Amino acid sequence: MSIQATSIARVDHPFEFSICTLVTRKGEYQEMLQSFQSSGFTNDLCEYLFADNTEGNVFDAFEAFNLFLRQAKGKYIIICHQDILINEDDISDLRNRLKELDLKDPNWAICSNSGAAGPNHIVYHISYPEKGLMSKGRFPLKVAAIDENFILVKNNALLKVSNDLSGFHLYGTDLCLQAALNGFSAYAIAFNLTHKSFGNRDQEFYRIEKELVKKYDSFFRSRWIQTNNTIFFLSGSPIKFLLGNPLALFFIRMFNSVKKKL
Repeated sequence: MSIQATSIARVDHPFEFSICTLVTRKGEYQEMLQSFQSSGFTNDLCEYLFADNTEGNVFDAFEAFNLFLRQAKGKYIIICHQDILINEDDISDLRNRLKELDLKDPNWAICSNSGAAGPNHIVYHISYPEKGLMSKGRFPLKVAAIDENFILVKNNALLKVSNDLSGFHLYGTDLCLQAALNGFSAYAIAFNLTHKSFGNRDQEFYRIEKELVKKYDSFFRSRWIQTNNTIFFLSGSPIKFLLGNPLALFFIRMFNSVKKKL
């Protein structure tokens, strides 16, 4: 019997950008769409996808984010708030920022106009209706977390956010952590747009923050890893050499041996 097999190939993206939005207010979303179109993000270059929450919270942000990342066909996936306007920089400015990232760090996978590189090191390049341009930092800057108003992701990075988190906050931070685990980096770039709001740290924000910290505290815990072929110790602790040395492993094996006999 003849078996048909197909050789794999790199994905050829039919669009340059996929522009994805969680929508609760159709009028505001239409205004956002028009600003993209007027700034060069035309239908021949872009596809527009949305998750419809106009009748209620059908999708939370984590679920919608993963659906966008899975279904988008663009080389670059933009996931943004409905209350932004592309009325400052345009598509040529964004292309230039992406070229800068390619030269600086070929392993970049995420960028945004706002982020944080560390404690008290928050950077941004964004306009607000009553304040105009607010800019702080030297760009492009590698960051550990990004703001969710405008997120651009390389489609080829095949990233996703956590399945065991939910809600409408901190999915950008989770995405950056997932990217780092997969060998990619995130950057803040000088791409100026107008964001109509400053966000809201409500009770739900702190619930998600607590769950995110609990998840990654557990994941990054010090522990022994046993495979079929070897055993090794994982830890970021400076005393790893004490916990992970052969003598410690000897006592652990002795302890497990005693437990089995009890």
